Amino acid sequence: MPESAAEIHARIASVAGEGGRLPTPPLAGWDIFPWEVVDGALVPKVLPPPGAEAARAGEVAESDCPTCTRDRGADIWENDRWVVTRPAAPSGLPVVLFLQTKEHLDFTDLDDEMAAEYGRLSIWLTRIIAHLPEIGRVHVSRWGDGSAHLHVWFMARTRGLSGVLGSFAAEWKDILPPVPEDVWRADLATIAQKLANHDGKAMV
Repeated sequence: MPESAAEIHARIASVAGEGGRLPTPPLAGWDIFPWEVVDGALVPKVLPPPGAEAARAGEVAESDCPTCTRDRGADIWENDRWVVTRPAAPSGLPVVLFLQTKEHLDFTDLDDEMAAEYGRLSIWLTRIIAHLPEIGRVHVSRWGDGSAHLHVWFMARTRGLSGVLGSFAAEWKDILPPVPEDVWRADLATIAQKLANHDGKAMV
């Protein structure tokens, strides 16, 4: 069962540094991170001039696709066309999952049948995660600039943990201390088994 906001806050307090602050996550060093501090103020970076689009992972060759060549041990559910995978390790959010096509496809490659199936799976997965104890909201997001293989994020935030709201939940997953692994794995098994009640099979 996911932790409560009070349990998470107590865990944060036990690892936070001076002033209660957690370490800056690696994303602050990414080229695409949009903010910088200038003269003591947080301001947007100056945009570079237009340039050629960089090739995404797996866009030139499927052999370079991190989804096609992933560790299958991270799969928690599958049917004939789709797979749900987890990150390699827990993050600061109670649930982070990816819904992905088995075939090397992007959104624009889906036919009507697969598009309809994507809709059903997304709703089932969102509903299952949202009904876990202590979950406040489930965010569903798709960013396609890093990989050419369709991967849709499902990120759950904890009910009552003030400040971890909206699109910034994606940043908080890398800031908050990781969920205990036993809690994380038990929740993954629950989600996979409940999704298998609709279709496919659980892998955990």
